[in-house]
Amino acid sequence: MVDTENLTTPLSNTLPLHQWEHPLTRAEQLLPYPFSPNWIKLNRISQNSQSNPADGEETEEEVVVEGQNQPRGTSPIYSINGEGLDKQGINSLTEALRSLPGFAINDTGFGADVHTGFYYRGTTINQNTILLNGRPVGSNVSTYHGATDLNTLLTGSIERIELSSGTASTLYGSEAFGGIVNIITKEVIGPTRFNLMAQAGSYGQQNYQAGIAGSVDALSYAVGYERYQADNNYPVPVGAANRGPDGQLFNGDTTVENYVGRFTYRIDPSNTLKLDAYGISSRKGLLYFGFPLQNDRLNHDWLNLGLSWTRLIGGSDDSVFTTSVGYNRDYFDTYGPAQTVFSRRGKLDSQGITTRLEHNWKVLPFYTVHYGLDLRTESLAGETISTVPTLLRFNETENRDRTNTALFVLNTFKLFDRVQFEVGLRQNFNTDYGSSAHPSFATRWEITPDIALRGSWVSVRRNPGLDQLYLFDTVHNWLPNPNLQAETGSAWTAGIDFKLTSVLSGQLSYFGNSLDNRISVVAGRWTNVGLVNTNGLEASLRWQIMPQLAALMNYTYTNARIESGVEQGLQLSTIPFSVAQFGISYEWDGLQLNLYANYNSGSRRALFNVPGVGTREFSPDWWNLDFNLRAPISQNLDLLVYLENLADVSYERVNRIYQPGMTFRAGLSVNF
Repeated sequence: MVDTENLTTPLSNTLPLHQWEHPLTRAEQLLPYPFSPNWIKLNRISQNSQSNPADGEETEEEVVVEGQNQPRGTSPIYSINGEGLDKQGINSLTEALRSLPGFAINDTGFGADVHTGFYYRGTTINQNTILLNGRPVGSNVSTYHGATDLNTLLTGSIERIELSSGTASTLYGSEAFGGIVNIITKEVIGPTRFNLMAQAGSYGQQNYQAGIAGSVDALSYAVGYERYQADNNYPVPVGAANRGPDGQLFNGDTTVENYVGRFTYRIDPSNTLKLDAYGISSRKGLLYFGFPLQNDRLNHDWLNLGLSWTRLIGGSDDSVFTTSVGYNRDYFDTYGPAQTVFSRRGKLDSQGITTRLEHNWKVLPFYTVHYGLDLRTESLAGETISTVPTLLRFNETENRDRTNTALFVLNTFKLFDRVQFEVGLRQNFNTDYGSSAHPSFATRWEITPDIALRGSWVSVRRNPGLDQLYLFDTVHNWLPNPNLQAETGSAWTAGIDFKLTSVLSGQLSYFGNSLDNRISVVAGRWTNVGLVNTNGLEASLRWQIMPQLAALMNYTYTNARIESGVEQGLQLSTIPFSVAQFGISYEWDGLQLNLYANYNSGSRRALFNVPGVGTREFSPDWWNLDFNLRAPISQNLDLLVYLENLADVSYERVNRIYQPGMTFRAGLSVNF
């Protein structure tokens, strides 16, 4: 059972430094609630943490359980909440994940483009599992710039982002070579609240948010809208991608709109219904692979719907049954000129329906079993259109579909007071690729209340996308390959969680994965190119220097080595060996000041280099210093100021994509 008597701290009162949270050996000292692989979520009746109850009046609390309270995790888990995103001035999900250990993300900020790279522990976005409120999202599409672009998922309606790995892949998907990202949208229990925000800044930046949230009797609701746009027409040096005659970046503009709604109805203390919807509309220019003069445009529309029912069997969270159904649609429309006088266009309509049944049951005080069924259908309608004479024969329309069914079970044993062991199995049945079994193991030993050792191993597998199998890419001139094999391998972690003092804690993790039959493009055709072995380190420190002052440090080392083919021995392109973040935060009486330094060691160049520069060379390393401020003007009105790249020095962020000098963004936030 969840202990609600000690839940006296609202979710927003963890570490002041953008609310970093990660379960150490004494998780109750760091988190407002124990973390579980199913993302238990506890919400206060009053969401306004700045309001205090009258003297002598106790604040009523309600526990909303999404899943089962499990023992503390056997693999590193990190999280950041919405208040933390606001403090750091984060606009998109990629910016948020970039600040978490293990990530090396180039698809963020000025000149962001999905082609420049999203990597977690050396793996791409399609080799990880992305969840929205516990449901899988993403298209598993690779052609036509159609890979899931988390840079278009804005943060205004996000309550919490949680990251896990290890045996969590048994529950949520065997394609998680790197890990699992769960995005939780806002849910408020209490009086109706409104929020408005408007910002403007350098190079045409504009950001607007509007939202309403609250509850009436047994129904809680949250509805939000957010828009971000930027011209991104900043100066770039000679040799930069898409440098126009005026010396400025062109075709880097972007406009993104997000529409979010979430509704929860508590039928009785044991039964809860939830309905949520998330929509994205994105219109942008493309800067892929550092191509010198790119004019292609991308229209992307995304919709995700979900309905779930949770029942506490016997009125206790010792036995929780959940059933859910979800719908996901990604529509991509890419178009642009070809050889000056011709044109090309590609359209992809990817849709999927998911159904999930699961039971999380604490059978005995020392034994918990989590088992269930996942059913997912995928369909792809694709169209290629080109007026280039040599490519006319590839113009086509494809309609393909397949189904994946999975049975899963995860057993958790609390062998002794401080020793935990997990063993799981996920059995997949795919209409294209048959059946495959994926075991997982994990353990955690709490040596002392302040030191714990942990480790995990999991078998993983990713099936090729329907586009890679059947659809010609007339933008890149890439041929499909219906004979592609699944990417297979395993992933593992080992680490230590420690709390040196009551104000200084951290984690150190070794991670690795082995990915065989990696899919890439060779001679213009999707091909299984061989083996990549990845090993690395993650380090994370949190120091609460004094009640008003906190500091953090994150460092990730990633060695992603190609083990076969013509690039054998090389690091995967656009993945830096080292990334780091250092930050210090001051908070007093509503005033928030944050200073962050980011480091990137540079990455191996990919395609379309300038003359004389080869693909074995690395871009230069760089440092970046950012500052942001949130100052109260009145009880409900705040001033927001963000300054990026304080050194005012332009630098190459990745493969001919440049960061401008110092930029600003300022605005106002209203809550009432």
